[in-house]
Amino acid sequence: MADDGAEGSAAAAEEKKGKVTPQPIEREMKYSYIDYAMSVIVGRALPDVRDGLKPVHRRILFAMNELSNTYDKPYKKSARVVGEVLGKYHPHGDLALYDALVRMAQDFSIRYTLIDGQGNFGSVDGDSPAAMRYTECRLSKIAGEMLSGIDEETVDFVPNFDGTLQEPLVLPSALPNLLINGSSGIAVGMATNIPPHNISEIIDALAMLIEKPESDLNAIMGCVKGPDFPTGGIICGRQGFTEAYATGRGIIRIRARHHIETKEKEKKRIIVTELPYQVNKAELLTVIADLVKDKSIEGITDLRDESNREGMRVVIELKKDAMEDIVVNQLFSHTALESSFGIINLALVNNKPELLPLKDALCHFLRHRESVVTRSVKYRLKKAEQRAHIVEGLLMAVDHIDEVIAIIRGSRKAEDARGSLEQKFSLSEEQAKAILDMKLQKLTGLERESLKEEDDELERNIAEFKKILSDKTLIDNIIKSELAEIRKKYGDERRTEISEAAEEIEIEDLIPVEDVVVTITNAGYIKRLPAKTYTAQHRGGKGLIGMETKEEDFVVSLFVTSTHDYIMFFTNKGRCYWLKTYRVPDEGRYAKGRPIVNLLPKLEKDEEVQSCIHVSEFDDKRFLIFATRKGIIKKTYLSAYGNPREKGIIAVNLEEGDELVDTRLSYGDQEIVLATKHGMASRFHEKGVRPMGRTATGVIGIRLRKDDEVVSMTLVSQELVLLTLTEKGYGKRTPVSLYRKTKRGAHGVITTKILGKNGSVVTVQEVAEHDEILVTSKEGMVIRIPVKYISTMGRNAVGVRVMRLNDGDMVMAVSRLVSEREGIDLTDSAHPDEASQEAVEKNNAGNNAVNQDFRERPQSS
Repeated sequence: MADDGAEGSAAAAEEKKGKVTPQPIEREMKYSYIDYAMSVIVGRALPDVRDGLKPVHRRILFAMNELSNTYDKPYKKSARVVGEVLGKYHPHGDLALYDALVRMAQDFSIRYTLIDGQGNFGSVDGDSPAAMRYTECRLSKIAGEMLSGIDEETVDFVPNFDGTLQEPLVLPSALPNLLINGSSGIAVGMATNIPPHNISEIIDALAMLIEKPESDLNAIMGCVKGPDFPTGGIICGRQGFTEAYATGRGIIRIRARHHIETKEKEKKRIIVTELPYQVNKAELLTVIADLVKDKSIEGITDLRDESNREGMRVVIELKKDAMEDIVVNQLFSHTALESSFGIINLALVNNKPELLPLKDALCHFLRHRESVVTRSVKYRLKKAEQRAHIVEGLLMAVDHIDEVIAIIRGSRKAEDARGSLEQKFSLSEEQAKAILDMKLQKLTGLERESLKEEDDELERNIAEFKKILSDKTLIDNIIKSELAEIRKKYGDERRTEISEAAEEIEIEDLIPVEDVVVTITNAGYIKRLPAKTYTAQHRGGKGLIGMETKEEDFVVSLFVTSTHDYIMFFTNKGRCYWLKTYRVPDEGRYAKGRPIVNLLPKLEKDEEVQSCIHVSEFDDKRFLIFATRKGIIKKTYLSAYGNPREKGIIAVNLEEGDELVDTRLSYGDQEIVLATKHGMASRFHEKGVRPMGRTATGVIGIRLRKDDEVVSMTLVSQELVLLTLTEKGYGKRTPVSLYRKTKRGAHGVITTKILGKNGSVVTVQEVAEHDEILVTSKEGMVIRIPVKYISTMGRNAVGVRVMRLNDGDMVMAVSRLVSEREGIDLTDSAHPDEASQEAVEKNNAGNNAVNQDFRERPQSS
């Protein structure tokens, strides 16, 4: 690196002599980029650890001070200030400079405003400030503390951009501005994001460090409770900023402050009075309105902004039956009412970027103040010594006034008089000049006494200044005294509350435990309804409208689950997704539902949900069994599917042209029946299928004849029966014992005869005597019927009419209901009947879940 630098310097020297030296482009790019990066880092983007200011802010404050545009003087036009800064110190864009000036005047952007603005300086709604020709500004009172002592040689000055003026490298800053106002900026390859703090807490911490420099972070945090944002809000938990105070980096969560008001008729409203830092209120309201419109957030009837000069007030009206805790939790989850703030305490230390823990930042400020106070005392000592020297000469002149007057009167020129005085009384040039400039009134006795008193005062001051410079403790006391005075003037109460780590309200804890019917249409709409919505009817009834579908849409999946269970979605492409049942929208019986892509937003193109299973937990005691259209079967432990990613996970690898048909839950000791469209069924024990990995393909479950395909899979037990239902509404029950057991991979046996009047097989599934089923047609008609009203017949029988269909309509979905187990209200059924708990328990042990899913099948001609 040193050799490269030497060669680069040599090349530059040669170029100055009029010679051009070839330079590798990568080397030139490296040096040019480093120069650019350091220019951005030091000259624009990062604040100095000492005064907490970037160059543009420092120049604005200094120029306003030079204009005497202070808090006790009249306002000046912002355009005048911008022009002054541009012309003298900061040759950049006027709009960027005005934006920097505006931000220092916004009480919602900066904790302690450094500029006192008059006019429109923007709002928390994101309104732009008025043009600089319309607004006026001056330094705020607290900004004066940043510039106090700047004329006492307390900081170094450097030439401005054209070398005609001097500007400070850093401000004296009696104010710990970096921490109390924070800073943000993006440099090259790095960024800073320092949160604001309460000035009283920071000063208390500084005072403690002066007295006890060995204090650790725990002691410091006894003073500094945490960040304190100008817009208030609530910081959730201490871990984020504690980590930032220790390492320089951390993330905190900030929530809006709100409370609940109860209106007339017991309606409630959410009142938001404080927002997280840097949240745009107008944009927030727009986002909330869009979420309500899209039904991503439910329970809100009205939204309005009632903010005024007295403060912020956003009103969110709720439905009468809405649970406010759920709505608030949804708002926190989906909107900026809860925001994160990434703390990066990066600042310039000796012109180098450095990541600063809290104690380091405080110590750097104290060292800066120590330097400023020391230089100030030295400056005052120098001035006192110079004045004492002059006063000494004046006193001598007064004591020898007659001789002085004679010398002056006898001199031809002032220079002659000065030289004579210097020679006669051994005076310095400065003393002689002061005597010549002395007014005659100094000859009075009173004036002489005044000079003597001044001389005595100067001697005492000189002694005091020397004493201070010789004792660091006295300098520390001065710093403490100044900080205490600032705390007394500007200290205020915290605005941001710090709460313990906020635990999100689990919505299922607030939602009643009940069973619901989840319905999915061919067009991808999903909804849930309480199971008691559907009432039982006689066999052969026409059913009731369970869903209002749009033209050419029809129901393809229907199942019963609990609001507290997980719903696992298995797609035709062999992928798995899941979500909680309560997140499925609860809509009216005639509603179409919500597009499933809104709940599973990462579905791939042409990917459709084929099977749904509900489970309460993921464990190694149960298995998922998969069946594909080409007769492939696979078994995998349920626990392998407990942590799906946003884009879903692979449930089963499919061969080209194949797709997933059905998925079932099993304890590992059941029998499987695979049924085909052409009326064949293969029954074999699942032990014939060994457990495989999640991404495995599987093995042959049933051998298919030409043009045949698998339409359903069910898990069976010896005691129960199989329900076969065809597309034209015919069904029958057949004892499982009539299905001869075969080995995995056999062609199977006949489950029903396929005739013109009954059509192809839609499903074959296991049912019990006291079960009920929901049958859904392509046109959206739904019938609920007890299984006992469907006749028991042999395998070769066609069956009886279960559902009377309109012309062109056909059965598309069937779901089995278990009255007591599923908690469905049958009090209004046409034929109420009390189910046998023993049969229900046995059925549940055999099938484990009510999760049947059926899809539209290619129909035979």
